[in-house]
Amino acid sequence: MSSSSALSLLPEPAPLAKLPEPKADLVKRLGLVAAVVVLVAIALLPASPDLPRAGQVMLAILAFAVMVWMTEALDYAVSAVAIGALMVFLLAYSPDVAKPLGADMGTGAALALALSGFSNSAVALVAAACFIAAAMTATGLDRRIALTVLSKVDAKTNHIVMGAMGVGFLLSFIVPSTTARVACLVPIMMGFILAFKVDKRSHFAGLLVITAAQTASVWNVGIKTAAAQNMVAIGFIEKQFQTSITWTEWFIAGAPFSVLLSIAVYFIMTRMMRPEMKEIEGGKAAIQEQVEQLGEMTPKEWKLQFIVLTLLGFWATEKVLHNFDTTSTTIAAIALMLTPRIGVMDWKQSQKGFPWGIVMLFAVGISIGTALLKTTAASWLANVIVLNLGLQQASAFVILMLLSLFLIIIHLGFASATALASTMIPIIISVLLAVQASGSAINVIGMTMLLQFVVSFGFILPVNAPQNMIAYGTDTFDARDFVRTGLVITLAAFVLLVVFSLTYWPWMGYMTR
Repeated sequence: MSSSSALSLLPEPAPLAKLPEPKADLVKRLGLVAAVVVLVAIALLPASPDLPRAGQVMLAILAFAVMVWMTEALDYAVSAVAIGALMVFLLAYSPDVAKPLGADMGTGAALALALSGFSNSAVALVAAACFIAAAMTATGLDRRIALTVLSKVDAKTNHIVMGAMGVGFLLSFIVPSTTARVACLVPIMMGFILAFKVDKRSHFAGLLVITAAQTASVWNVGIKTAAAQNMVAIGFIEKQFQTSITWTEWFIAGAPFSVLLSIAVYFIMTRMMRPEMKEIEGGKAAIQEQVEQLGEMTPKEWKLQFIVLTLLGFWATEKVLHNFDTTSTTIAAIALMLTPRIGVMDWKQSQKGFPWGIVMLFAVGISIGTALLKTTAASWLANVIVLNLGLQQASAFVILMLLSLFLIIIHLGFASATALASTMIPIIISVLLAVQASGSAINVIGMTMLLQFVVSFGFILPVNAPQNMIAYGTDTFDARDFVRTGLVITLAAFVLLVVFSLTYWPWMGYMTR
């Protein structure tokens, strides 16, 4: 069975998966109107002596972006274009920060700021990750890996859940897109549910699908290349500090957390959505039948497997055996994948469903953050936050806890972790720099990485992440099932955050210098 036919197993989204159309349209219209009103209001506020005009304009654009992203008033790709246009034409009539009394910067300088995100190496990595996901789908290697792993477990329901989590873990290494991983896994899960003749509204069906989505989010923490939002943080760190975090350094910091949280997810899900049966009769045979339908591995699958494993080896040994950075090696791998005869797909195949809108959003998000930093808007806002929260004399632990709680709460309003990271990471960097300037010995780069982990905590609402909505669209569970289990998973993640912040992360030097 091909990947495309596997996707056909995914049912149409349930009628309740989203707001009814008239109500959804009303929310979007009101969201867009409110975003424009807030944009104009902030832009026309009396000037602050500590904030350049360009910085005030960027805060207005930031508020517009947040409201548009939170209400989904515009498609993400459309919002990226609109925000870019606003940056060009509003910043053009603002003086350069370096010459506050001089002439306006003009469209040339404003355009350079609006497009600054497109020159970031992290954007190339995100685009390359989309090509890898396309290659996995084109060859069917992702489906083969999933079925092979699941064929190794018996037909006990809890063991099938473990197998699904194991697949999610393995795919996190080789499919650098959360949405793509869940889009691969969910049709396979639905295929099992149909083959097992299990009611798709049963606890077992809901357990399987929710666990697949939550596992994907959990491993966004442990693996640098598993999600686009991680590249946002890397992009800002590279811009601000002219340094980066290697794949292995990220893995050492985040993987232990993801391992323990995965164990917690297993126990939470299997206890809160206890399956009706302990074993699926004929389950083993059903899985084996699907494996046999795949046939032998094709030459393209072998080639893709070799390229991906080699790439993973380069990622893991960066700055240990060689000095090639993650982006460079990934681009080289994509070139091989697309090379005639050597590669595994042609350009047309690579473009089927390619999410250029996500790449646009990612690049413009970095442009917003870069402009917030260059116009000093981020540092001004950071100083306000530091003074109001009294962070000047706070310990690294208190700072991490307060900012983590803030990120968890604000994530409830975002349908994209990439948008959340684009909005908040530059402000977080500025907050940490302001605290450091007051005499604190915090490790700004390490703390930024740890807070980026929290950006991936989209466990509570189906609308908090695209992978959650893919799972919700199967109509195997109610939204309240996702919310109640997600709240407990978030609580477990926060408890682990406290434990790691008091032990492992300080020992490794991630929190203080």
